[in-house]
Amino acid sequence: LDEAGAKMRLKMGRTAAGRKAAEAAEAEDGPKAPEPPPLEITAEHMEEVVARMARIPAKQASSSDKDRLRNLEESLGRVVFGQEDAVSMVARAIKRARAGLGQPDRPAGCFLFTGPTGVGKTELAKQLAMHLGNEFLRYDMSEYMEKHAVSRLIGAPPGYVGFEQGGLLVDAVRQHPYAVLLLDEIEKAHADIYNILLQVMDHATLTDNNGRKADFRQVVLIMTSNAGSRELSGATIGFWESGSSTRALDSQLKTAQQRSRHAIEKVFSPEFRNRLDAIVSFRPLTPGVMETIVEKFILQLEAQLAERRVAITLEPEAREWLAVKGFDPVYGARPLARVIQTEVRDPLTDEILFGRLEHGGTVTIGKIDDKLSFRYEARAPEPAPAE
Repeated sequence: LDEAGAKMRLKMGRTAAGRKAAEAAEAEDGPKAPEPPPLEITAEHMEEVVARMARIPAKQASSSDKDRLRNLEESLGRVVFGQEDAVSMVARAIKRARAGLGQPDRPAGCFLFTGPTGVGKTELAKQLAMHLGNEFLRYDMSEYMEKHAVSRLIGAPPGYVGFEQGGLLVDAVRQHPYAVLLLDEIEKAHADIYNILLQVMDHATLTDNNGRKADFRQVVLIMTSNAGSRELSGATIGFWESGSSTRALDSQLKTAQQRSRHAIEKVFSPEFRNRLDAIVSFRPLTPGVMETIVEKFILQLEAQLAERRVAITLEPEAREWLAVKGFDPVYGARPLARVIQTEVRDPLTDEILFGRLEHGGTVTIGKIDDKLSFRYEARAPEPAPAE
């Protein structure tokens, strides 16, 4: 309460100089203006102070946390497409932990995301952090393939260079105890990393070589892996080429997922798998999902151009063309950003800088033969302000 009061006094102090100037002007020109009402300390001010003192996001202390948790699955489903099962599994585990039904001495969640590259594994981790209001911490495990690199996470041993600095992972979790921790491509990490993770998943603590402890009880630990992705990727190549039915794809996926599970079991030991809350398998992307992702990219582009007053209309034929061009059986949706840059952004660049969209307007993107077509409707320039 004292902290909140001090903050409000500082805010009132910043306006004191302005009030004195106004009072001086009123003394010369006329009667004194009525005194403004005093500022009140509200629940929002208290939540902000509590969040800062506890080193947690302001959203975490807010009373609207329940509403955010209630709508977590729906909110994630609006930004991560085609992965309903994965989104549902993660949302249920997070709600279970928040309800106090999880294990108290373990992280808030321990997940292994598996599946082909470019299907939304990293994106789901990012969006989860954003919707929970938590810090997002990401480590690329390809940088920790050697034994000596492990010391970067927990600190160098006594007598070695960098001993006083501590470890990157321990320091990050100490500074952000409420976080979503993503360890990307975990199968590339050195075996010693797995021993560290077993301790974290068992007891939710990690001690660096200086004796400082990091508390992982409010951390959502997510590890991604491409183990078994080759088996899953093969299930959709024929689907994209032949246009099979969704039921046929589901049958192929069940067979591919069984082979994928066997591949995962070869990479990860039983004691590692048993400490996970869930192994979340991501489905390969289908044409319908790719078209939804195209819509998302175009909406993001339109939001970027809002200040320039440029609106974009994407016809169904163009959306389907971009979805096919932007998909790769091996890399998933990753090539889509490059396709939209070369096929959509580049043609619009000159029109926005020097052409028909210089003052704003509407562009309709269609398809003629095997390439995109653009129709422009320019907006009239605004009249210059009168002097």
